[in-house]
Amino acid sequence: MAASATTPVRAPSSRGQDFPIVIVGHVDHGKSTLIGRLLNDTDSLPNGKVEELRASSVRRGVEFEWSFVMDALQVERDQGITVDTTRIWFKTPKRSYVIIDAPGHKEFLKNMVTGAASARAAVLVVDVARGVSEQTRRHAYLLNLLGVSQVAVAMNKMDLVDYDQARYDLVKAELEAYLASIGLTAAAVVPVSAQKGDNLAGRSAATPWYKGPTVVEALDAFKAPASAKDLPLRLPVQDVFKFDERRVVVGRVEAGTITLGDELVFTPGGRRARVASFETWAGPGTPRIVPRQAEAGEPIAITLDQDIFVERGQVAALDGTTPSEAKRLRVRVFWLGREPLKVGVRLKLKVATGEYHVTVARVLSVIDVHTVSEDKLADVVEVGGIGDVILESRSPVAFDTEAGLRSTRRGVLVQDYRQVGGVLIQGADEVEKETAEKTSVLVAPTHSVTRREREVVNGHKAGVLWLTGLSGSGKSTLAMTLQRRLFEAGKQVTVLDGDALRTGLSKDLDFSPEGRRENIRRSAEAAKLLAESGHIVIVSLISPLAADRDMARQTIGEGFAEVYVSATLDVCEGRDVKGLYARARAGEIPAFTGVSAPYEAPETPDLTVDTGTESPDQSLDRLLTLVSDRYLV
Repeated sequence: MAASATTPVRAPSSRGQDFPIVIVGHVDHGKSTLIGRLLNDTDSLPNGKVEELRASSVRRGVEFEWSFVMDALQVERDQGITVDTTRIWFKTPKRSYVIIDAPGHKEFLKNMVTGAASARAAVLVVDVARGVSEQTRRHAYLLNLLGVSQVAVAMNKMDLVDYDQARYDLVKAELEAYLASIGLTAAAVVPVSAQKGDNLAGRSAATPWYKGPTVVEALDAFKAPASAKDLPLRLPVQDVFKFDERRVVVGRVEAGTITLGDELVFTPGGRRARVASFETWAGPGTPRIVPRQAEAGEPIAITLDQDIFVERGQVAALDGTTPSEAKRLRVRVFWLGREPLKVGVRLKLKVATGEYHVTVARVLSVIDVHTVSEDKLADVVEVGGIGDVILESRSPVAFDTEAGLRSTRRGVLVQDYRQVGGVLIQGADEVEKETAEKTSVLVAPTHSVTRREREVVNGHKAGVLWLTGLSGSGKSTLAMTLQRRLFEAGKQVTVLDGDALRTGLSKDLDFSPEGRRENIRRSAEAAKLLAESGHIVIVSLISPLAADRDMARQTIGEGFAEVYVSATLDVCEGRDVKGLYARARAGEIPAFTGVSAPYEAPETPDLTVDTGTESPDQSLDRLLTLVSDRYLV
């Protein structure tokens, strides 16, 4: 158990030489124990570290565990589970590794997403006594989702089954079948006892029937990834600073190489400029060395030969190898939010340095991690589930679909300042986008923001509820109450009330048949404009003639719903809070609807509410149901 006195557990080796691997597995399957023992058996612990931990265990009155080597947080030791990703460095004679220990508990999967996203290979830990668990399948599927294709399996706790080969073969067959079903192949399935050190760094006499590699040998057999500097240039813009008259663009080169004089194309947008200089800052007395080139992994600051608009989130690339850009993306999502993911949910998508406001436009399918089958009829992705969805962004997203361009292919979803999911971008949904734009009859070609875009941002469809009925039937009361309920639910909603329209938009009109018709025409046009702006518009107008209401329906088109607010004349007169019926019967108001002018009740309205027999709450509930069916789907 000799150990190096100079090799720290949590300090990296020289930049760019570490091979990142992720350790995953179900809670209590022995990940932390495996890591602790692996560090010890590869002489990667400082002298005295194990003795220190043993002494600490005695003081705390607990049995020493190898997991204490890396379970640094006190809460983790108290609870006996790992709750965060931990990075630990160790070396073999072949190379240096950085281990990303990822939590196995279902509640902490978001941390595994963070850890596995930067890994080049994985070790999947499975308790041979318990077998393949649901969480084992989730972790394996997530590795595949994140593009981690090099996987070794540590079949742990062989000592608990007396190193039984038959049990090992049974669990191995089940696991390999599942991995094959999701497109993964285990490079090795190593029977180990992390507690005793069997087959970790050295071969164990307890498993004479096993002829494969040890865990360390399996790790050393993983192929190093292709050099990122040989990939197409990707320079996500971190920020833009202004010094004197210079605008300095800063960021980290994620892939490729950038050279003085290169013509850069910034996506989204496609603006072009050449690299005019590399900027450096040196301290007093320090020679200032200005580079002419930078490659993947290097942070840089550059100026451009043209004063073009560049902002955080754009990605600089060379002509001919630029990222794609689109507002509608097809993505595979691993969902970790508090509630199921469904259509209309608004999120923030982070890709490289870009942040985009997105809305779930469609759920295409949900993937069952047990059967690896797709349910194309599902309309939600459950918490902890995986699905293919369409995300629609307010602004174009710069992205890649090539496996090597990880920084612009993968993303994170954020909701209420929490990471709630990881995504793998599969491509643009341009066909559906173009079809929607061509078939939408309400999108004016001169608009820079379409009705569809507003609906996606708002999280609901737009439309017009046209409330018609006698004066006193309760139209305005229902309209205002409905507006308040929808507003409190976060919907974009507006009321166009007859009295308000008559004192503003139509104050120049009289109450002749022509004046009434023109008032309805203006009201319909105003409601149409508001609907095209993404609003649910509630129009409260007597609109007594069927022909005028038909005109309004034709003007508004998509999203129009006629609601007949019914009440008998006696009921309406009994509610005559304005005294209008009394004045009409006294001859003071000519052509008053219901008294001296006709009212043509709708024959086939979309909804009838009878305020004379229903309570206000009943009428409101029926209106809310109509709104939900028509506009909130």
